[in-house]
Amino acid sequence: MERKLTEAEFHDTLEYDRETLDKQAFLSKYSNMKFYSITARSRNHVDRWLRKNCPGARALDYCCGEGQVSLQLASHGATVVGIDISPKRVAAAGQLLADSGYTEQSTFQIMDAEQLDFPDDSFDVIVCSGVLHHLDTSKAFPELARVLKSTGKIICIEALAYNPVIHWYRKRTPHLRTEWEKDHILTHRDLKTARKTFRGLSTRYFHLAAIAAVPFLGKPIFRPILALGNFLDDILLRIPVMRLLAWQMVFVLSSPRSPGER
Repeated sequence: MERKLTEAEFHDTLEYDRETLDKQAFLSKYSNMKFYSITARSRNHVDRWLRKNCPGARALDYCCGEGQVSLQLASHGATVVGIDISPKRVAAAGQLLADSGYTEQSTFQIMDAEQLDFPDDSFDVIVCSGVLHHLDTSKAFPELARVLKSTGKIICIEALAYNPVIHWYRKRTPHLRTEWEKDHILTHRDLKTARKTFRGLSTRYFHLAAIAAVPFLGKPIFRPILALGNFLDDILLRIPVMRLLAWQMVFVLSSPRSPGER
């Protein structure tokens, strides 16, 4: 319970800062946000997947944050349910969808992601965007499998724990994450845990050499360095051992196992 209270308080504070600080002050306080300037490739990959799977679907934005993924789901034709442990973020997500004209297409609730209040077989699509490392995956995956329809799919966008340089940065910036988060960035052990509850698992890896562009954000040389990094990633991330050094992986889970199979 203490872990979950800490997570809620951390994300409430983050949302309060996002609403009250000007953009420069917010980015200065949360300096890790600059890394997302190089993630177009993974975002485009996820967006293509959502365009294919969202029309007519009932979708769960699992730990919805301020609602950007919920907005993406709704814009691609899904009926959206968003949950989060942070009351401020649930309120922000609901406001974003309302302001964007999707009030009737979306609902948001404060909820514990490891103990979902939904019936079995509730969703066609579930999105887990940067959330699983905040959770105990041995509890989260069975709950996700329970509420996913037998024909449904889950797409997960998560950081990887293996790169020593990225790990060094995480250790240097403990104020940017909770204690649990720092120690639970995903590894392939979590994918093995997922296989206990899902028959289908496919994975792609993103962002290794491209990270070199981050220090040059805002400078004319940023885009050429990013383009070179993306070109190198096309080569490097085909090599199995190099994939482990990527910053992010995107994996899709499908065919949930019945409780008796787990």
